[in-house]
Amino acid sequence: MTVEQWTRRHILQGSAAAAAALPVAKEAQAAPASRRPIRKEGTHMTAVGLTVNGREVHLQLDPRTTLLDALREHLHLTGTKKGCDHGQCGACTVMVEGRRINSCLTLAVMHEGETVTTIEGLGTPDRLHPMQRAFITHDGYQCGYCTPGQICSAVAVLEEIDAGIPSHATGDLDDVAFSDAEVRERMSGNICRCAAYPNIIAAIREVAGEKKA
Repeated sequence: MTVEQWTRRHILQGSAAAAAALPVAKEAQAAPASRRPIRKEGTHMTAVGLTVNGREVHLQLDPRTTLLDALREHLHLTGTKKGCDHGQCGACTVMVEGRRINSCLTLAVMHEGETVTTIEGLGTPDRLHPMQRAFITHDGYQCGYCTPGQICSAVAVLEEIDAGIPSHATGDLDDVAFSDAEVRERMSGNICRCAAYPNIIAAIREVAGEKKA
């Protein structure tokens, strides 16, 4: 067969046969040392003290442990969700010293001695936080995965507005007032794949009205 008579099928068949005939080197069976998982046996652990939902906790953590993993894996507070793990979805939002943060983007050791509030610390099934109750009333959730982060963020948003902290939607820096536009801007970091945004805004609006009353 001449080169001109080769077809795509002949080339593929020849390539497959050649690959099958090659011996597999032992070195190729194991990942290079630089790409193997880091062993934790020799990892230096760091003592971390936090106040979580009003309770003092003391942990021994790998210094690389995120606050999110410390809450979920070590304190078993699984209400805080791991979504994107890149700070893009807001599902892991908690409040640290009264300010909302993405717990997946910060290390637990960075918050030594600080106060952390998660969704479990806002209310209980028998005594709901007003924001939790409003989310139920207005059906501010569907699948519910983003809801803990949404609620923690919503609580912090109202506190930010009350404190006069402006956002990109603030028209007058000397008069930071509640509005739907303010809420949409401030909540834009919390993504809801179910698109329950109008219901979430309605829930936050209700709580804001209760606070004024």
